[in-house]
Amino acid sequence: MTLIHTFAGNPLDRADALRRKDDWLDAAIVADTSRYLPLWQLNVLIGADGQLGWLPGAAVTRLGEGAPPVFLGLADGVAHFAQDISATGDPTHELGLPDGARFEDCRAAAMRLDTASTGIIAQARAQVNWHRRHGFCSVCGARTTQARGGHVRRCSACSAEHFPRTDPVAIMLVIDREQDRCLLGQPAGPIARTGFYSALAGFIDQGESIEEAVRREVLEEAGVVAGDVRYHSSQPWPFPSSLMIGCHATAHSTEITMDPAEMADVAWFDRATVRRALAGEDPKLKLPGPIAIAHHLIRAWLEESV
Repeated sequence: MTLIHTFAGNPLDRADALRRKDDWLDAAIVADTSRYLPLWQLNVLIGADGQLGWLPGAAVTRLGEGAPPVFLGLADGVAHFAQDISATGDPTHELGLPDGARFEDCRAAAMRLDTASTGIIAQARAQVNWHRRHGFCSVCGARTTQARGGHVRRCSACSAEHFPRTDPVAIMLVIDREQDRCLLGQPAGPIARTGFYSALAGFIDQGESIEEAVRREVLEEAGVVAGDVRYHSSQPWPFPSSLMIGCHATAHSTEITMDPAEMADVAWFDRATVRRALAGEDPKLKLPGPIAIAHHLIRAWLEESV
């Protein structure tokens, strides 16, 4: 069975052919049947029932303050939109929300919702955030305007088109097969000295394959030479707009030479220690939870499916 990670599994039909039709989009935006998911300061609305807080468009679009709705897609023929209402001071009051409804951090909400809902959150948060940050053309500096339901921004001066970006990240669990252990690291920064370790990761450079990025990042962060690279799975990560490409890699060397500018610690951990930590039974080693692809890379190794 194919593994569907948190923030994947979006069930909406993105309906690219329809988003090109301005008349259809204009009608869908004001249709009584259309549903809107408000985001306030990139926090998503959760209804009193604990599910995504879809609302009629009339209740939401008036709070947009110049931020056009973003067309997410169709479900059973019904148009679904995301709407940035960050300009609203008190969204709970303005929307007249019932008791129990609230705006919640997307990562926290995703830990409780089903994968279909988290997939919608990933699309909505990433696209709303991109529009907030790309109001000007990177070619000439003039203002851009939203088009195709939010799938493109067009420059008002030079007509350049800009599309929502996704930043590819290689995340890898390096395995020492001779000594039956894996390589985990602790990034430099606030997380250091907390006991939290994860798989190594880094952005894929331009003109670089996934395999090359895996080997380069492992060498840069840990000084370890990696050989065989195997793809495991991928995960959208909308903080702000990454695609985590998960891999397992076989170590060709084991001596660690850590880069202290990026890492607080890098170390080898044997299978028994990792198994206890993943079960929450090791007070000294904390590992990512199921929301993160690193958790599943580690679990796959423990289950010897790599």
